[in-house]
Amino acid sequence: MHLAITARVLGVLLMIFSLTMLTPILVAALYSENTSQTFLLAFVITFLVGAAFWLPSRNRTGELRTRDGFVVTVLFWLVLSTFGALPLMLSEALHLSFMDALFESISGLTTTGATVIAGLDDLPKSVLYYRQQLQWLGGIGIVVIAVAILPMLGVGGMQIYRAETPGPMKDSKLTPRITETANVLFKIYVSLTAVCALAYWAAGMSGFDAIGHSFSTVAIGGFSTHDASIGFFDSGAIMAICTFFMIISGLNFALHYHVWHDRRLSSYWADPEARMYIYLLSSTLWSFKSR
Repeated sequence: MHLAITARVLGVLLMIFSLTMLTPILVAALYSENTSQTFLLAFVITFLVGAAFWLPSRNRTGELRTRDGFVVTVLFWLVLSTFGALPLMLSEALHLSFMDALFESISGLTTTGATVIAGLDDLPKSVLYYRQQLQWLGGIGIVVIAVAILPMLGVGGMQIYRAETPGPMKDSKLTPRITETANVLFKIYVSLTAVCALAYWAAGMSGFDAIGHSFSTVAIGGFSTHDASIGFFDSGAIMAICTFFMIISGLNFALHYHVWHDRRLSSYWADPEARMYIYLLSSTLWSFKSR
């Protein structure tokens, strides 16, 4: 196992993740909240630890083997969840213990949707945004995003991509270069999120709620900015939008790429995995209607 290269990759990815703690500061400034110091402190701690991993091995290059890819993936999710808990633990509005903050961070990044936080309606917008952002990042997979830049660092990223990506299409790259593949997947994910947010906004959500719920909808996570979740809005249109985008996001993103690239919607039905997915959803819906 290439320990030096593994440490270098973890350091770089952790420094990249630390940058996501800066966006809630913009939200805090927008809504005149006093939470900026919390996120700034979490950013500094995360970045410095990432730098400590990266600096001693910054000149090491090489190709990660399949075993290394699995190790990096597992270690990174553990490390990421731990440091992702920092803003939640440090927040004066939440009063969470480290274990509760870690639970919330893991739930967000794994898009599980379970929560230990009550009183969401009264929390600062910046804290709510960060919580939604955790699910959005977990939905695309931090590793799949970051693997786009690894070749620039002299580290092959295909093994991490294979370790992180589920399904039978994981070994067939969408484009000739793994960097381009990661970029394509990310663009599809961002595009779906943007369209979903606009649909929510048009259906009556505020801009903040539309963005926050688009994050969790496309990630299929379930986090909300309200205790009553999507039921808070009491809107059939919003529920329909949520259902539609969750179904779309549940399909293989590689299949979305092929449909977009070939300009053929029939590719969805031609794929056996998509056919079974649609069949199971239709059967479940029919059974509920029959009751």
